Amino acid sequence: MKNYTSINDIQDINSWIEEAKEIKANPLANKELGKNKTLGLLFFNSSLRTRLSTQKAALNLGMDPIVMNVSGDAWGIEFGDGTVMNGNTAEHIKEAAAVVSQYCDVIAVRAFPSLTDKEKDESEQVLNSFVKFASVPIVSMESATGHPLQGLTDAITIAENATKKKPKVVLSWAPHIKSLPHAVANSFTQAMQKMDVDFVIANPEGYNLSLEITKDTPIYHNQEEAFKDADFVYTKNWSAYEDYGKILNTDSNWMITKEKIGAAKFMHCLPVRRNVIVEDAVLDSDSSLVIEQANNRTYAAQLVLKKILESLQNI
Repeated sequence: MKNYTSINDIQDINSWIEEAKEIKANPLANKELGKNKTLGLLFFNSSLRTRLSTQKAALNLGMDPIVMNVSGDAWGIEFGDGTVMNGNTAEHIKEAAAVVSQYCDVIAVRAFPSLTDKEKDESEQVLNSFVKFASVPIVSMESATGHPLQGLTDAITIAENATKKKPKVVLSWAPHIKSLPHAVANSFTQAMQKMDVDFVIANPEGYNLSLEITKDTPIYHNQEEAFKDADFVYTKNWSAYEDYGKILNTDSNWMITKEKIGAAKFMHCLPVRRNVIVEDAVLDSDSSLVIEQANNRTYAAQLVLKKILESLQNI
């Protein structure tokens, strides 16, 4: 595998899940695989779980991780082609990506969308520029439109906790005080479409995700109806897609409560705003899988890095 930038880079998600379980059972089994290899972690935006879990995954494989907060510590990077650089940017991505490639065997990048320019966000300018101009493999640690490490993590967590052959999984929108990206919801949807689950989405009118993502997945505008017989409720806020980046609804009736989800397991990528997205009673109950999800972030990242390192051995 050359790069990991989308859930669609996974051909057989079930085999990936089984391999992730093996890694989780013996995380130091491939310590020699990454020996003398360097992973560069470039953050254009904030991170807690992604940063720590990906670092730990690299260490478990014997790699040496280098972390850089690009937005605060690096020169301003220019991504436009043919730009006259007489403004705030001091280094072009053509040189920046090539230079980082001299120091690192694999580069992982995290860069959020603007939520103001749909065309630019969907072009994945930052991530695709690294893919284009770096000479080493690229891993997405969340981009403008996707979070494939989180999506893989969620697939692993559902597989580990499913009690029936084909569980019902609901992705539900919930209210938030800020305009948030679609990345997590997009990748979760793509991951569920690859699994043998009964998958539906619940969101208010005006919050449908891109049709290119949802495809023929059933979408409910009635949360209670969507939650009927659910085994897993995955909750995330996202801003409007058609009226791009806008907050159209702050209805607290969409907040997740114990009464609503019943016996279903609750999932969220974190961080989560208590009593805005979900009430305390859910997060503090045995129904919550959020800490287990966070733990699985390490093994999802480790699986991706393992596959990339193995491909480097074959070059």
